[in-house]
Amino acid sequence: MICRDALGVPAIRQTTVGIRQTIFVIDDDEAVRDALGMLIRSVGLEAAPFASALDFLVRYTPDLRGCLLVDIRMPGMSGMDLQEELLDRGSSLPIIFITGHGDVQMAVKAMRRGAFDFLMKPFHDQELLDRVHHALKLDSDRHDELAALQHIQEKLDTLTPRESQVMNLVVEGLANKVIASKLDLSQRTVELHRANVMDKMQASSLAQLVRIAMRAETFDPNLMG
Repeated sequence: MICRDALGVPAIRQTTVGIRQTIFVIDDDEAVRDALGMLIRSVGLEAAPFASALDFLVRYTPDLRGCLLVDIRMPGMSGMDLQEELLDRGSSLPIIFITGHGDVQMAVKAMRRGAFDFLMKPFHDQELLDRVHHALKLDSDRHDELAALQHIQEKLDTLTPRESQVMNLVVEGLANKVIASKLDLSQRTVELHRANVMDKMQASSLAQLVRIAMRAETFDPNLMG
């Protein structure tokens, strides 16, 4: 969705948490970079051109938000080489590859390795913009999900070691009496720990606590920018 200011001028797309998103255009052809940049900016999005994959990697940081628009064939480091390097660095930036007719097999391979999409030359402007908007939505959703998971982890960090033990046994479905026996505690003590867990994790029911615990298992702090 394109936001506009009070004068009706398109504004740079923001995620729900106010993070600026940029389309990183990586192509060794200057004319292509200029044309794609003009198209992207014409709808109020921000474009950052790079003449090579290495130029982009020099500027890369884990907190970048947006997507990549990359020529799959470039001298030196190819688009697929860049994809592999970014995967090694833990990047979740969606990648849209630009391919020629002879590169379809390469593009399919890139998709299997996690690329978001690919565009065949020649393509219509609107087709590219549609793919870009979908990629930005994916990036925004991923960032919001990681932020939510980090918030869960922060709440888990407030639990004492004993509360963590009780929580793990509670989400396994064990009754308070069984937990008390396993931990050599009184049932009343288990009930107090359980109440603390529910309060600190902001869970209103056992089902909600189980869902929180299941989501926490997917959290990878290395993916946070």
